[in-house]
Amino acid sequence: MSRPSANYAITPQILLRAYSIGLFPMAESAQEEQLFWVDPQERAIFPLDAFKVSHSLAKTIRSDRFEVRIDTDFDSVIDACATSAPKRENTWINAEIRRLYRELFDLGFVHTVECRRNGALVGGLYGVSLRSAFFGESMFHRETDASKVALAHLVARLRKGGYRLLDTQFMTTHLASLGAVEISRDAYHALLEEALTTHGRFTPWPDDSPVRGSEILDILRLDAEIRTEMADRS
Repeated sequence: MSRPSANYAITPQILLRAYSIGLFPMAESAQEEQLFWVDPQERAIFPLDAFKVSHSLAKTIRSDRFEVRIDTDFDSVIDACATSAPKRENTWINAEIRRLYRELFDLGFVHTVECRRNGALVGGLYGVSLRSAFFGESMFHRETDASKVALAHLVARLRKGGYRLLDTQFMTTHLASLGAVEISRDAYHALLEEALTTHGRFTPWPDDSPVRGSEILDILRLDAEIRTEMADRS
């Protein structure tokens, strides 16, 4: 469901309030000036304990082929997310989206996960963090598996930091292959309400140094082992 935005300028505070009640903004195209609010009937989320890591992806994560950093270059990440790609010819990231999320980044509510190789940005994502909910906005890759590695690092970071919800807005085949599921609007709002009662830590490690892929896999595999143990007991 879409709701047209008002003619007045949307502020970062209004945007955070919208996220807290289940809305997010979009534009019809990069050239369109107006935004509209979206509250889908069906919402895609990642259960944080059910991220799927294939053998080949695990090998890539463990190899530390990409240097993964957070929050070092928001502008380059959103530029890359807005760039046309073979399966994404058009973008909804317009000038107003760029302004709003840059302001939220400066305020500490937007975060990036960035994958670099030989110093070049080759994949990544950005999203909004509010209490223990993370709202994924967009991701990109310029090398195979770079966006998947960024997403795996994000999921492990959210798990370690005590988050309860990872919202991915709309379902795609790609997201489903990694463990995303689709739930009803009412179910989503219930999960969101619960997530807003606690605080997550986006930087759960003592410093901001890169986290090795082996540690990321340890966190994700621990979740899988817990699920298996619970299934065996049922």
